[in-house]
Amino acid sequence: MAGHSQFKNIMFRKGKQDAQRSKLFSKLSREITVAAKMGLPDPAHNPRLRAAIIAAKAQSMSKDVIERAVKKALGGDAENYEEVRYEGRGPGGVAIIVEALTDNRNRTASDVRAAFSKYSGALGETGSVSFQFDHVASVMYPLAKGDAEAMLETAIEVGANECLSDEDGHEFLCAIEDFASVREALEAKLGDPLSAKILWKPTNIVQVPDDAGETLTKLLDVLDDHDDVQNVYANYELSDALMEKLSAA
Repeated sequence: MAGHSQFKNIMFRKGKQDAQRSKLFSKLSREITVAAKMGLPDPAHNPRLRAAIIAAKAQSMSKDVIERAVKKALGGDAENYEEVRYEGRGPGGVAIIVEALTDNRNRTASDVRAAFSKYSGALGETGSVSFQFDHVASVMYPLAKGDAEAMLETAIEVGANECLSDEDGHEFLCAIEDFASVREALEAKLGDPLSAKILWKPTNIVQVPDDAGETLTKLLDVLDDHDDVQNVYANYELSDALMEKLSAA
């Protein structure tokens, strides 16, 4: 979801929200519907839809629920969602990117701005912090698939830019335009991935003091919990002591 990267901290936050599974399913369903509406309803020919379905399956969403989300797009009764990206700074100078799917841009913008203001942050203009991230495609596999050296060789073989291996697994990274071909080559070699998605990966990590860190996690939780927000990215690291404190809360 103890934090040594922004991704582990995000995973920690996600883990705290198991009780809100229905809200998570709603967000996953929305992404499936939008992806199916914007492209072909066949995941084999729609990389975004396939990525959305992989994410849904990773959260144990049933096949029936996934199919209903796709059919909603085909039926023409799906809401007209708009993709919006917000950028800002949180406590400790942390750069934050918020991706949303909304049917009311004014409502969502107002809510996001209010969250930043309440928790000592500031919403900025588009592009104000995204230069501190790489917009890339990511395909994740479990550690059991092989050692780091073997996975690096696989990355070269399938055309990925790199493979980062740690205790969470093997993450293959590639350019967005190569996402479909790299994912398909990996699936042919390693089977179904844990996740396959396009994300914002920070190019630098900010060490956040504990007092600012507590406020920051509250801001990220509020943003992530918003119905319209699909993804939240931030370039921070919390101390092990604060991570332990938060996990025990």
